[in-house]
Amino acid sequence: MHDIAAATLPSGTLLPSLGLGTWKMGENARTASQEVESLKRGLDLGMTLIDTAEMYGEGGAETITGKAIEGRRDEVFLVSKVYPFNASRKGVIDACERSLQRLKTDRLDLYLLHWRGEHDLEETVAGFEELRRAGKIREWGVSNFDVEDMEDLMEVEDGENCAANQVLYNLSRRGIEHDLMPWCQERGIPVMAYSPIEQGRILRNTELIRIAKAYQATPAQLALAFVMRARNTIAIPKSGDPHRVEENSGAARLEISREDWAALDAVFPPPFRKQPLEML
Repeated sequence: MHDIAAATLPSGTLLPSLGLGTWKMGENARTASQEVESLKRGLDLGMTLIDTAEMYGEGGAETITGKAIEGRRDEVFLVSKVYPFNASRKGVIDACERSLQRLKTDRLDLYLLHWRGEHDLEETVAGFEELRRAGKIREWGVSNFDVEDMEDLMEVEDGENCAANQVLYNLSRRGIEHDLMPWCQERGIPVMAYSPIEQGRILRNTELIRIAKAYQATPAQLALAFVMRARNTIAIPKSGDPHRVEENSGAARLEISREDWAALDAVFPPPFRKQPLEML
């Protein structure tokens, strides 16, 4: 299936607006083979962006990802993230090398700072830029950055090269729509939405279920479609079940009426003022 809409990085690189998350993968040897199969199935369905991090399973998720992309690396837009405490100039470079070894690849397409920590942004960006010049990463970005953090980043040398911001965003957590999402959209920086179905917690909502049924869709598909309807926004649901991955892929084909989006707004209201950036 190749009808998944595309998001665009500032460089013009296209990537699918529906990808594959790996949080909580690689933590249990008994489920490892099914997790690998889930990622492979997602790739088959056109969900060719895989998001992982050195933090997930302390490298376990990267190992799972490495197995899933074996022999098909060129199909995949591969994203990983560095721990803040590893984000000194040298630390970023060393952490990236470890991630590449676990992923069994020579490059990342996008490398993110997982959240802002004790190291100066100047140091982190200098490390990212060094990796970029060396061909170890194609682009770099950030995660869990609010508007103020993004503005601080833009003040740093080469900070304007930031290619993405990955944050918590779903129907029940819409705070970024007030300021952060428009800020990123104005600058052509895609927003990557983690936990786009709130780890399943929103799927029991009666209005979500009612509207999904009207489209012969599942509540999860509708929740993902909501995230993807925002311009240049990428949803990265995680599932270790190949059947659930197939189900998630159907979200890309949903076309929801304005009336039904308005009905969801009534249950999951958009923000009317600035809210602190939420994190999981």
